Amino acid sequence: MRRMTSAARVVLAVLTAAMLAGCGHGETRPPAVPADLKDATFVYVSNLDIVTDWDPATSYSNEILAMQNIYDSLTVYNPVTRRASARLATSWQATPDGRQWTFQLRPGMRFHTGRPVDAEAVKASIERTKRLGGGAAYIWDAVESITVHDPLTVVFALKYPVPLDLVASASYAAYIYDTHAAGEGDLKEWFADGRDAGSGPYTVSSWQRGRELELTLRSFNDYWGGWDGPHYQVIQYRTTPEPDTAWQLLLRGEVSFVERLNPGLFSRAKGSPGVRTSQMPSFQNLLVLFNSASGPLQDVRLRRAVQAAIDYDGVIDALRGAGSRASGLVPEGLLGHVADDEPHQNLKDAERMLAAAGYGPDKRELRLSLTYAQGDNDERLLVTLLVSALSKLNVKVDARAMQWTAQWDQAKGQKRQDILVMYWWPDYADAVSWFRNVFHSENPVSFNLAYLKDSQIDTSIDGLPSLTATNRSGAQKAYADLQTMLIDRKAVVAVPWVTNYQRAYLGNIQGYTDNPAYPNVVFVHDLMPTG
Repeated sequence: MRRMTSAARVVLAVLTAAMLAGCGHGETRPPAVPADLKDATFVYVSNLDIVTDWDPATSYSNEILAMQNIYDSLTVYNPVTRRASARLATSWQATPDGRQWTFQLRPGMRFHTGRPVDAEAVKASIERTKRLGGGAAYIWDAVESITVHDPLTVVFALKYPVPLDLVASASYAAYIYDTHAAGEGDLKEWFADGRDAGSGPYTVSSWQRGRELELTLRSFNDYWGGWDGPHYQVIQYRTTPEPDTAWQLLLRGEVSFVERLNPGLFSRAKGSPGVRTSQMPSFQNLLVLFNSASGPLQDVRLRRAVQAAIDYDGVIDALRGAGSRASGLVPEGLLGHVADDEPHQNLKDAERMLAAAGYGPDKRELRLSLTYAQGDNDERLLVTLLVSALSKLNVKVDARAMQWTAQWDQAKGQKRQDILVMYWWPDYADAVSWFRNVFHSENPVSFNLAYLKDSQIDTSIDGLPSLTATNRSGAQKAYADLQTMLIDRKAVVAVPWVTNYQRAYLGNIQGYTDNPAYPNVVFVHDLMPTG
């Protein structure tokens, strides 16, 4: 783990104590809540709209920021121990062959609808998520059946062994919700109106699609974690695309937390009175994906040429701490990470490979199309450096900044780009997410935007969950071999950096830390407002 600020060390120490205590909520009684904190409001600023899908079974976008405060899962990933910790479940055990898992639930829990959070509810919500098959529902593919042993005990029988305790902590598709919330009505339509059937500490108060103040949550009084001591009773989510505007709102105390600052503003924040900052490594990296199925980059020599032309060192320097050097496809901290495999720019190699394919200086001009996220200054920086480097090699790149949904729609359609730039992070704290989602054959295409079809690679990817559950050293070797295949041999991807989260928040907030398994999520119930 890289160096962190002294404030972050204090926060991490608080988190460590809380997490290692497991289910210690309410075991000690904090001081009474001061009158001026009884209605404390936490205001979160995002540069993107918050909600695109209200259904916890299929949600797979930015609404994770709110969903993780509305819904609980059976377990939660602990970044200190790098294991699953208690959430709705207090304990769990697996049979020696990893094919059966038993979870024990907390007694007395309630959904926001008033119905009990019990084993029947767990079974019903996961079975519905599997049946709908949207978003990250694939995380439950190994589950063959779910059996209710008693009201607080649920048993999962698996087709093949997987680390189900980690699966149950996933950032998407692991939410436990009340499947009877709509009564005889259609549950998906019921959710679409901005309702929730949650099991977490907050419930929806109001939702205004397209407004700057898009979403307000209020505390759920019967939450199993309790409300003794100072807590934020209200959460507001505001959408502010411009970092400068978000920064000014924070300085004026109108917002509590800014999800993302550019390096210049983050540097200013570190010296600003009344403002705390946090810089932490993440599980999120940037992928440069090459179209291996159509267009000029079907030629692996040209894919390798573009890989070699990326100014990896230059972009890391320009990011000024917002990104760290990538080594392989899997970020540090996850099984599958390969150390000491950092890429470097090599323009001579790029020119040589272009020439071998009949392009480059004094040869034919190569024309490529590239898409990246509109409004993302870090992606724009990378693209600017790459376009400049390739232009000197007689490669012309038509680079287009697009809204993500438009970029994604184009990538899945007929007029596909040659190069696509996007971020990726795992659905749970396991590297299989990169391989299963981005590089496994799929029809129709969803996130395999390198359009790779390779049965040998598919077979290796399919075996990763079982290896992880039964043979971690074997899984590590399989991950390393796959990364060599994808980056070096097939050359379908380049990985310029791993994101370092740079946050700024008000100084009266205590207990905040980043959990890399839940990108950009603030677990507000864990925070303490101090007035």
